[in-house]
Amino acid sequence: VVLKPATTEEVSQLLKHCNSRNLAVVPQGGRTGLVGGSVPVFDEVVISTSLMNKVINIDKVSGILVCQAGCVLEALDNQLAEHNLIMPLDLGAKGSCQIGGNVSTNAGGLRLLRYGSLHGSVLGVEAVLADGTIVDCLATLRKDNTGYDVKQLFIGSEGTLGIITAVAVAVPTRPQSVTVCFVACKSYSEVQETFSRARGNLGEILSACEFMDSKCMEMVQQKLGLVNPLGSDFPFYVLVEASGSNPVHDQEKVAAFVESALNDGIIEDGTLATEPSKIQQIWGLRERIAEAMMHDGIQRKFDISLPINRLYDIVEEMRRRIGSRANTILGYGHLGDGNLHLNITSAAHDKSLDADIVPFVYEWTAGEKGSISAEHGLGVMKPQYIGYSKSPEAVRLMKAIKASFDPKGILNPYKVLTSGQS
Repeated sequence: VVLKPATTEEVSQLLKHCNSRNLAVVPQGGRTGLVGGSVPVFDEVVISTSLMNKVINIDKVSGILVCQAGCVLEALDNQLAEHNLIMPLDLGAKGSCQIGGNVSTNAGGLRLLRYGSLHGSVLGVEAVLADGTIVDCLATLRKDNTGYDVKQLFIGSEGTLGIITAVAVAVPTRPQSVTVCFVACKSYSEVQETFSRARGNLGEILSACEFMDSKCMEMVQQKLGLVNPLGSDFPFYVLVEASGSNPVHDQEKVAAFVESALNDGIIEDGTLATEPSKIQQIWGLRERIAEAMMHDGIQRKFDISLPINRLYDIVEEMRRRIGSRANTILGYGHLGDGNLHLNITSAAHDKSLDADIVPFVYEWTAGEKGSISAEHGLGVMKPQYIGYSKSPEAVRLMKAIKASFDPKGILNPYKVLTSGQS
């Protein structure tokens, strides 16, 4: 059963009914998650927010957006563009993902380096608890130091504590200038130096820094027919984006950054783009890697967070561990916030291969004090591995919070915490 309420009050009535009858509920937004957080496991009632797509208010002076949870991210960004504002979040799935789902999963994305996480950008949340209680924390204040910041509990809780029905988001001024450079490096140590140089040279206009290895380039070329703008193959590539208010100033800074990195031997080659079509072409190389991998066999995707100096080591470790049993092993991700996307494919399902991958990847990550889920959440696929990133004491606190907000456990069961944990 899929129910589509249009208002917060309707969500409240539905949850009150389900809770009284012990009916499990799965909140569902744009269904773009990668860990099954919005997917029913058995016969749960699905509550979709797709009809809750109204913009409530845009404050152009304060730079604050208030909207319902079902608004599509790209539609919000387009509407904000009319007011010279921009969403602080950008994802490959922006054309279909919904802001309520973004907040519920604390989505990261491509602009986190510049604008930070949703824990900082979200000013207010309206949510409905399992028993139908409406929690109105939909404040638009940037400063409010009155007790516990309750809204933070809903951000990243993946619909297990309540269904988010509306959000207030701080939206920055839209940059008037965007310059992208795509550069090549011969080692991961030079990738790190490139990022360090970009931070030092570009400063306040640095808005994104992404990296990909040679296997990623090979995949997008072979599977999707994309073109390497540098014309030659290199071990690593780094995409640096700068966004500011003065096109001449910004382009000069980016050009000076590339020139100095070339002269000092940090990068091997590079190209700049200021035209929207060329910028889109370069970003496509990075954003379409996941799409290319869909054509390379059975996929195993990992979204992990690590210290930047150790970010690529797990890719090399998995190549040594698995070798030719995999079709492809590659790594790419958000260099600016230490988020690696490790992808492994094989020609067919292979249980022995799977056993050599999981839980080894999580054990290795835990050993480096990393996180087994940097931005995708736990959903239904990773709850049993939460102990690799959270201490027993932290898990006990999570269980207590869950029991307080949802005593009957009807909200998104089997997600985040396993049945034994919740």
